Amino acid sequence: MELRILAPTGALGAGFDADALARGVAARPDVIACDAGSTDSGPAALGSGVPKLSDQAVARDLRLLLKARDKLGVPLIIGSCGTSGRDVGVDHVAALARTIAAEENLHFKLGLIYSDQPADRLQDLYDVGRIAPLANAPRIDRDLFDRSHTVAMMGIEPIQEALQDGCHVILAGRASDTALFAALPHLKGADPGLTWHMAKTIECGAACAIPPSANGLLVTLREDHFEVTTLATGSRLTPRSVAAHTLYENADPFHIAEPSGVLDTTDATYEAVDERTVRVRGARYVPADGYTNKLEGAELVGYQTVIFGGVRDRVVVDTLPKLLPMAKYYFDAKISDVFGGAVDPADVDIDYRLYGAGAVLAGSEPNPLDPRELGVLITITAPDQATAHAVATFVAHASSHLPVPEYDGLVSTLAYPYSPPEMDRGPLYRFTLNHVATGVTPTELFRTSTEEL
Repeated sequence: MELRILAPTGALGAGFDADALARGVAARPDVIACDAGSTDSGPAALGSGVPKLSDQAVARDLRLLLKARDKLGVPLIIGSCGTSGRDVGVDHVAALARTIAAEENLHFKLGLIYSDQPADRLQDLYDVGRIAPLANAPRIDRDLFDRSHTVAMMGIEPIQEALQDGCHVILAGRASDTALFAALPHLKGADPGLTWHMAKTIECGAACAIPPSANGLLVTLREDHFEVTTLATGSRLTPRSVAAHTLYENADPFHIAEPSGVLDTTDATYEAVDERTVRVRGARYVPADGYTNKLEGAELVGYQTVIFGGVRDRVVVDTLPKLLPMAKYYFDAKISDVFGGAVDPADVDIDYRLYGAGAVLAGSEPNPLDPRELGVLITITAPDQATAHAVATFVAHASSHLPVPEYDGLVSTLAYPYSPPEMDRGPLYRFTLNHVATGVTPTELFRTSTEEL
């Protein structure tokens, strides 16, 4: 048995090289698959339903893939549509596909797989103890599902059903990245360990290439090994770069969990075939005792206005860390005064990050820095945008003239590059779940519809 799987890019809309795609198409793959989203960029796409990448970028990539699929006559599988995999994301990418099909005179059976989870279903699962926490999961209650938006992450089975139903193009909601590439090989009877390891290797396209890029990889899957080849000009693969990808997004590089079991790469070997190709053997797949689907949720927690400023005055740089805690007390009193008690200071967060002095790690910076200048990011979070903006106006004013004890009289403490300095960032979301639904069948949390284009 020999199967060829084309992963044209790590993310639909990231902008792969058309020549690299053409090389992959010339190899006559049996399936084209790629991811269109993840939680990497935070909870905003899931909470809002607005995708991370633009329609123009997504449509450009999708057009090339639909035309390649049409030329080859093989399935095209795209998962986590709309970044978050929400139903609106699937429908949005489907609308783009319909437009492209009409413009390019393409004909195919379209399968749409939806992964949104209604609150009452989740509450029923919660009530019978079938929502289980993963490591470091937040505490939840059943009311959470009424105020947040939740998707389930599918494995290979809903995708396989769509393939068996004759779908040529499958646009899926939230999906395990690897499931997109493993679905067809599993249907064809490929070795599970090799299949899942292959899928893990190419899930992000040429992210495991040197240099990493948004371009693609081609896999040739055989009985006892698979070979992965980079497609972009000037790129290469090494055993180390391929092996390293098992650590990407995983704390354990040898055991990688999927809905139906665990990929074990402990005994895997990696061998260079040439500068562009690596041969991989030895992984095995251990089926789980029960099937689980990961749940991802996000909820709206407020609105933000941001202010950015900077300072080079050495005295101010040294004094700011001491001034800011005092400023917090001043602003709490100011909020009570300005809003006449209508806004509780406890509902408004004013956060200063001093960039150049350990802002990324904040209080956990192990090696305090000694900066010559500071960039200061001030973020005001409030229950509504109007309040966040109103608070920001007097925070910006006061922050530009903080009282520095070492100076007599008024001094300028921050310089703002923009006028006005207050910039409304909009809604703020947070992740609500790091849990799995247990005791489920592989397809019960998902819905599929088909249509002929």
